[in-house]
Amino acid sequence: MGISLLVIAYLIGSVTFILGLKMLSHPDTARRGNLIAAAGMIIAIIGTIFLYEKDGARLGNYAWIFGGLVIGSIIGTLAAKKVQMTAMPEMVSLFNGMGGACAALISMVEYDHLRHEGFIVNGGPVPAGTLIAIVMGLIIGTVSFAGSVIAWGKLNGKIKDFVFKGQHMLNMLLLLLMIGVAAHIVYWGAESSALMFYLLFVMAVVYGVMFVFPIGGADMPVVISLLNSFTGVAAASGGFLYNNPVMLTGGILVGAAGTLLTILMCKAMNRSLQNVLIGSFGASAQATPGIAAKSGGAYKEISLSDAAMVMSYANRVMIVPGYGLAVAQAQHTCHELEKLLESKGVEVLYAIHPVAGRMPGHMNVLLAEADVSYDKLQEMEQANEEFKTTDVVLILGANDVVNPAAKTDPASPIYGMPILEVEEAKTVIVNKRSMKPGYAGIENQLFYKPKTSMLFGDAKKALQDLIAEIKNV
Repeated sequence: MGISLLVIAYLIGSVTFILGLKMLSHPDTARRGNLIAAAGMIIAIIGTIFLYEKDGARLGNYAWIFGGLVIGSIIGTLAAKKVQMTAMPEMVSLFNGMGGACAALISMVEYDHLRHEGFIVNGGPVPAGTLIAIVMGLIIGTVSFAGSVIAWGKLNGKIKDFVFKGQHMLNMLLLLLMIGVAAHIVYWGAESSALMFYLLFVMAVVYGVMFVFPIGGADMPVVISLLNSFTGVAAASGGFLYNNPVMLTGGILVGAAGTLLTILMCKAMNRSLQNVLIGSFGASAQATPGIAAKSGGAYKEISLSDAAMVMSYANRVMIVPGYGLAVAQAQHTCHELEKLLESKGVEVLYAIHPVAGRMPGHMNVLLAEADVSYDKLQEMEQANEEFKTTDVVLILGANDVVNPAAKTDPASPIYGMPILEVEEAKTVIVNKRSMKPGYAGIENQLFYKPKTSMLFGDAKKALQDLIAEIKNV
């Protein structure tokens, strides 16, 4: 009876994962989908703790199990409640790394258990499939953990890009060595020493660090997505190892979703995954002779009163949110501006670039938090059509995703990346704190164009002042 109930619990968990992932595809259902998937996870966990049996015995050590659950829940809840929206990509990266670490620890525990059992399972030698699942979980989980920690450090500015000559060749050599050691462990089984297994762990840590170190800041959304898929594959390996269908389903879903998102991010940047991993986009942008070296020219500023006048009498205003909006926590003020302009008969839309911010969907999450209608969010292709009939574009902290160098300068490190073609609009107003380059480290010639005017200052303060001026028009 217990096994039947456990199967039902796992089935419920698997179905809720699939349903929750489907619901995450739209902002109107995303929150509910997340809660449904979380409920399914709770059912699967409770089922495992109280219903799982092996050789007639159930799990014990409830104090340790529930102690870990309580501590983890408290840490996770506090971290999620305290994190600022600007730091959300860092938290996602770090939490993703924890998933990889769990998968690696499972492999370590199971390998140690097999060694104590003399590599005998059910009266016979350990199947090669079990050892493959163990080494895969160890390698992929460890790489995901180490890489995610470096990504977390790079996102919050604690770790800088680190590149040296021959680094990619060293990474390839290290990867081949890991594959060789893993094959040795699987082939020789009991005759392979524990030293080889833990050498594999150390190599995976080094590879994970070296894998992310040279990748530039502008590519971090792709890296986060790729590492997320790694964690899913590592978790699926644990599902194979334990013959656990809900763990396997969850891992496959995460791995597949992460892989698809990685492909979509690369497509949005007009780059192959190989180019992202080897090209180190953004890591050496400062040294690239291109737009930054020949920008020159002079920019012009616009006063708040002039900006208010232009926007008040426009037929359509398109807002382009960027990381500057997130830093200033200005999404609610931006929504207030939107409502004020609409009360004056102005159509207001938002142009969203797929890789704006520090992770996929960063701008969508920010605007959803401020209750901006999803119908007002225009994807890049649609927005580029709308710019042609737009009177004013207001850019709030976005830089690289509106940089015309991506279209005009073959020497630029972002050349070929699809951008929001804001130049098509009649007037462009750019809000920035200063003229410093964006995340990719290169200057933006858009700021020197005749149609463009600069509105300097913190995004939230600038929007508040702009709202006050518009009310007086």
